[in-house]
Amino acid sequence: MATITGLATAVPHLDFEQDYRRWALARLGDSREAKLYDRMAARSGIEHRWSVLTEDDARLDQGVGFYGGASPSTSARMEIYAREAPELALKAIAALPDLGEPTHIVVASCTGFVAPGIDQIIARRLGLTDQVERVLIGFMGCYAAVTALRTARHIVRSQPEARVLVVTVELSSLHHQEEMDLEPLLMGAQFGDGAAAAIVTRDGAGLGLGEGISAALEDSEELITWRIGDTGFHMRLSGEVPGRIAAALANPEVQERITGGAVPHEIEGWAVHAGGRSILDAVEKGLHLPATALDESREVLRMCGNMSSSTLMFALGKIMRRRPVSGVALAFGPGLAMEGFRFGWRDAGSA
Repeated sequence: MATITGLATAVPHLDFEQDYRRWALARLGDSREAKLYDRMAARSGIEHRWSVLTEDDARLDQGVGFYGGASPSTSARMEIYAREAPELALKAIAALPDLGEPTHIVVASCTGFVAPGIDQIIARRLGLTDQVERVLIGFMGCYAAVTALRTARHIVRSQPEARVLVVTVELSSLHHQEEMDLEPLLMGAQFGDGAAAAIVTRDGAGLGLGEGISAALEDSEELITWRIGDTGFHMRLSGEVPGRIAAALANPEVQERITGGAVPHEIEGWAVHAGGRSILDAVEKGLHLPATALDESREVLRMCGNMSSSTLMFALGKIMRRRPVSGVALAFGPGLAMEGFRFGWRDAGSA
């Protein structure tokens, strides 16, 4: 069995959550929308979000806004990505308890493009360019960490001596837009930056990676979209998403696919992508989970917000500390699609 034997996370230095709230309220002025934003921000479950931008870039506390109030081109934003994404990824890698000598690197990153790719940049910085195989997973959105970990599982199952370094790094704050309307400001209030790194091998104690889960909702293609524009990547997140997720998860056939036939509330560990409080509430409602089942995911949301693909890795890192016998990882993204896998604690040397 492929096993996550080590997992580490990293965030940048700038916590911009409170400044963003003040900035958004200033843009809405003395209006009904401002009062609604204030209430929804207070109920979001988010207390901190982090950005690779400098204080000069994100002068939200002065009412100026991201990038000094201007709206830079996509190419200018990608220059920041090319510089900062490898640094944040390497910060997470450096926090791993034992990097060892990876034979493979699988990188997921959906918030930027650069060539040579970030996978190649990381390999070069680690001195692994001559002996490591690389895979780059891009633009899949919030469930890309699932794809990265399942890819690592496939590698280890086909090459038992493989040691796979899995990395997710997302710089969502590069794509904030200078908006004046309530809906995009609320959507922007969810996202921050973060990176995670994990080692997946055949041997060692950790979270054993089990069977994968994939599903896409019918007639949902426009509920979550992520398009490249002239001023960064533009996301659309429909208000229908939580309700559609809750309804889908309430289906007994879907539940059986997710749990492998187990009763949902008897599963010990739930690592759910913290896409927002309403998403976590929808999962809890749809699966009839106890109020504490998503504590790790809610804590990630509180401390970091939505970091796209890295968010699930943060939740898995917290769950690893309590060694659940059984668990399920779930994430949602463009499509509207659900991706996941089952997992459970595995002691060193166990079959």
